[in-house]
Amino acid sequence: MPETPSRREGAVGEARMAEEMEAVIGLEIHVQLRTDQKLFCPDSTRFGDAPNTNVCPVCLGLPGALPTINEEAVDLAVRAAVAFGCDVHETSVFARKNYFYPDLPKGYQISQFERPLATGGSFRVRMDDGESVVRIRRIHMEEDAGKSVHDRFRRATAVDLNRAGTPLIEFVSEPDLTSPAQARAYLQQVKRVIEYLDVSDCNMEEGSLRVDANVSIRPRGSTTLETKTEVKNMNSFSGVEKALTTEIARQMEVTAAGGAVEHMTLLWDEVKGEVRPMRTKEESHDYRYFPEPDLPPLRLGRDRIETLRAELPELPASRADRFVAELGLPVYDAEVLTASRALADYFEAVAAQRGDAKSASNWIMGPVLAAMKDVGLDAGDFPVPAEALADLIDLVEGDTISHNVGKGVLRKMVETGEEAGVIVEREGLVQVRDSDRIEAWVDEVLEGHPDEVARFRGGEKRLQGYFMGEVMKRSRGKADPGEVARLLARKLEG
Repeated sequence: MPETPSRREGAVGEARMAEEMEAVIGLEIHVQLRTDQKLFCPDSTRFGDAPNTNVCPVCLGLPGALPTINEEAVDLAVRAAVAFGCDVHETSVFARKNYFYPDLPKGYQISQFERPLATGGSFRVRMDDGESVVRIRRIHMEEDAGKSVHDRFRRATAVDLNRAGTPLIEFVSEPDLTSPAQARAYLQQVKRVIEYLDVSDCNMEEGSLRVDANVSIRPRGSTTLETKTEVKNMNSFSGVEKALTTEIARQMEVTAAGGAVEHMTLLWDEVKGEVRPMRTKEESHDYRYFPEPDLPPLRLGRDRIETLRAELPELPASRADRFVAELGLPVYDAEVLTASRALADYFEAVAAQRGDAKSASNWIMGPVLAAMKDVGLDAGDFPVPAEALADLIDLVEGDTISHNVGKGVLRKMVETGEEAGVIVEREGLVQVRDSDRIEAWVDEVLEGHPDEVARFRGGEKRLQGYFMGEVMKRSRGKADPGEVARLLARKLEG
């Protein structure tokens, strides 16, 4: 059906609006701290236990129960704050955030408001088209609420309070992000740093990392912040990018039609690919914050803060830069190899064993990552030690076995735990360089495929790869590929 003039005009208007307007995005990242106990009581934080079993009078909000701070959670929070360049305050104050929800048993959440743990800080986001800086407004500590379960009972909502009181930190960025893709990259890279710090496992499926986004649009080049909406219920990196793209497009449509964006909280529906209103957006005064009367101010000595700073590991961006500068790796390799701390450690151990960073990189980025994916393990659990992988690479680089045979040997090392040399010797996989044996295999293949030989000589030169593969199969991968190629060229062109 042809478009009516009004529909065409609307599409043109929306396109013009997209050129003239820009998005303004800030993220609130909620990170569950890696502790065995809750923030204000000794109950377990273990995921997956039977509902309402990890609870006590403190996290249930029973009269007379008093909270006591978890010192391990404080250290993890400070560790994260100093890693992101924040100013950690020697005194911070817990506050009651008052609101009613079925999974909030006390009727308030213990959080931090006017005097948070840390403020300031910044983070460099790396993308293909360059770097950008996102400022960190604040990092504060708070307890989690429980969980409403909507699919356990028909026509009823159940409440599981196991999560109530779980220790969290919340990263609040300034509205420095300008696109959904940049927001996704920021979130992914923040997650990677947090994992390097061992502050959290950041498992989004289990709720260890959750993100809310504040988004608005404004005329391109303007510095004024317009009315924003908050988008919740984004449970994956792709979900964040899709939800923001959808909400920005919605705001563009509203504005292009002459309407005004309303201040509200929205839920992202992954299945329908749409945002829908949840409630009118609250402001801080709606929560009636006041200092938590049952907890004294949190006081941190400067020595404690500096000790935690000194214990920080090398962070992924710095490590990737070092891989490029000192080991001569391409930027792409360095980014892949620093995706996790365990993978970077594994790579460095293999490279040190071999004295050749590039061959270690090629093997880990290729066969090793493929093997990890196949068996569902990460580098920290990979059953082939760095020394054993280095020995396997030595066998390949020294032409004892071919590269393809090496990949098969790696799979058997993963399955059996045996060393490469044992597998190669037992299965007779040493590479054959004897020209007479290789020539016999070549002759057998060419004699068995006369039609393909005729087509090759008729101009289908791509069949060279086919003959090469057939010879390698006949030799069980043991024939020297260079000698196979030389003999095939001589016989096919002769």
